[in-house]
Amino acid sequence: MSEIGLRERKRQRMYQAVSDIAVRLFLEKGFDAVSVAEVAAAAEISKPTLFRYFPAKEDLVLHRIADHEREAARVVTQEGEGTSPLRALRRHFVDGLDRRDPVTGLNDHPQVLAFHTLLYGTPSLAARVYAYQERSEAALAEALGGDLAARLAAGQIIAVQRVLALDNWRRIADGERLADVAADAVAAAERAFGLLEKGLPWLAEETEPR
Repeated sequence: MSEIGLRERKRQRMYQAVSDIAVRLFLEKGFDAVSVAEVAAAAEISKPTLFRYFPAKEDLVLHRIADHEREAARVVTQEGEGTSPLRALRRHFVDGLDRRDPVTGLNDHPQVLAFHTLLYGTPSLAARVYAYQERSEAALAEALGGDLAARLAAGQIIAVQRVLALDNWRRIADGERLADVAADAVAAAERAFGLLEKGLPWLAEETEPR
C-alpha cells in the first residue's frame, strides 16, 4: 500500500477513535456538560489537534452518520440499468429495515437508541442534522439531473426517509417491541414510496438498458 494510502487510513482511524470517545462522554454526562478540552484530554491529543479533525463540537457526533450523507445519491447512480430511481431507493430502504440498519430507525440496541436520543434531543445537534439533510438533498438532486424538478423531488424523498426513520425510532424508544414495529415499518415504507411514485411519476419509470 502507498504511503498516501497508509496516511489516509491512519487519519480515518483517528477520526473514528476521537469520535467514539466523545460520543461515550456525551452519553455518560450530556452533550453540554462535556467540554472540547475534556474530549481532547480523554483522547490524549491537544485541543488544537482535535479542532483540526473536528472544526465544531457537534462534528464529533455527526461523524458517525457522515458516510450516509451521499447514500441516496449513490443508490440512484450505482443501481443497474433498467431500474427507476424510486424503485432503487425503495428497495434500498426496505433492505435497510431488514438489516436493522440504525439509519432506518429500526434498531433496538441500547447504544443505538441512546445515540439517537442524543442526536435528536440536543438542539445544536438537531440543527446540524438539518444541515446534513440539506447536503443529502443537494447530492440526490444532482444525481437526479440537477434542475428544479430534481431539487423538488430530492427534498420530498429525503423528507420521506427522515419521517419514516424518526417514526420507527420514536416507537421503539417509547417501549414498543422491535418485532411489532418492524411489520408496520415495512408497510409504511411501501406506502410512502408508493405515494412518491404517484407524485413523481417521472422517477418511477423504468429506464431502457443501453
